[in-house]
Amino acid sequence: MLTIIGCGNLNRSDDAVGVIIAQRLQQYLAQRPHPHMRVYDCGTAGMEVMFQARGSKKLIIIDASSTGSEPGAVFKVPGKELEALPEPSYNLHDFRWDHALAAGRKIFKEDFPEEVTVYLIEAENLGFGLELSPVVQHSADLVFEEITAIIRQNEKEF
Repeated sequence: MLTIIGCGNLNRSDDAVGVIIAQRLQQYLAQRPHPHMRVYDCGTAGMEVMFQARGSKKLIIIDASSTGSEPGAVFKVPGKELEALPEPSYNLHDFRWDHALAAGRKIFKEDFPEEVTVYLIEAENLGFGLELSPVVQHSADLVFEEITAIIRQNEKEF
């Protein structure tokens, strides 16, 4: 099973990039259904990432980043490098997808994906807005194309 999860906030300009790509991938898979591939828009709900990833062999997460790098830069990172156990808190908004990776592995053990890849696209604008900036839109198109190629490749595998 391949699970793809897009994260972000649709009301914060470039922060929406993961959600927008996930929605495009859902449309792509609606036209080419495959029983062993799932795409979720998890918005900003880190806990949802943990539960949706359970039972998958491979997991891809897509999100915006804000590291001070060149806007539109795409980082493809192994999930193990980004796993972080959450600080004690009673606020679920503090539980992000990087926490979900660490917690999911700890809770679900072998029922959690071993192979995790995270695509981070550097944001240009994180202010309120409903549009991606042009440079981030271009990067979103590139990531979409790369992930659809992965989907086609995995169709044979699953």
